[in-house]
Amino acid sequence: MLLIGLTGSIAMGKSATADMFRQLGIPVFDADAAVHSLYAEGGEAVGPVAQLYPEAVKSGVVDRGELAKIVLGDPAKIKALEAVVHPLVRAREAAFLSNARDTNADMVVLDIPLLFETGQQGRVDCIVVVSAPAAIQRERALARPGMTEAKLDAILARQMPDREKRAKADFVVDSSKGLENAFEQVRAIIATLRQRQRPSNLGDKR
Repeated sequence: MLLIGLTGSIAMGKSATADMFRQLGIPVFDADAAVHSLYAEGGEAVGPVAQLYPEAVKSGVVDRGELAKIVLGDPAKIKALEAVVHPLVRAREAAFLSNARDTNADMVVLDIPLLFETGQQGRVDCIVVVSAPAAIQRERALARPGMTEAKLDAILARQMPDREKRAKADFVVDSSKGLENAFEQVRAIIATLRQRQRPSNLGDKR
């Protein structure tokens, strides 16, 4: 089973691209969605986060906005939070991969926003980076509720520059040309990977 790492900086269109893989029948594990679930009422991360940053937990739910204010720009606090959350996300991912193998999936996508930044590129067989020009990225990001120039700059400072991600990618999806165009790029990536997976037919030509 081929493991595809899907990544991209903020507002590049990674979530939309992940949905395209799903529409084409490829199972997708969304690390950010797993974190949302872990932070929700009854989630396994609520208690540990409350011990670290009590003010970030309200009515039994981790307030992601408040948590971001607390940890953003403080590497030590981010590291402490990751030490709690990452093992829980990995456990969810392991269950996803086990199910994919049981259902004979030929490939799966691991949607990991900070794939390079957390040194996880060695865990996957190939990497797809979703990219767009910086001006488009900034416009998309600032259109999000609660986003400010200062907050965006702090997030970008924590992320590997887009040009470096593109250089490390096996495939790049340019999301600046519309959803239909991006969908065709994803379709082509899947076709290419399936072609590579096919065993050599040389032995059948005797």
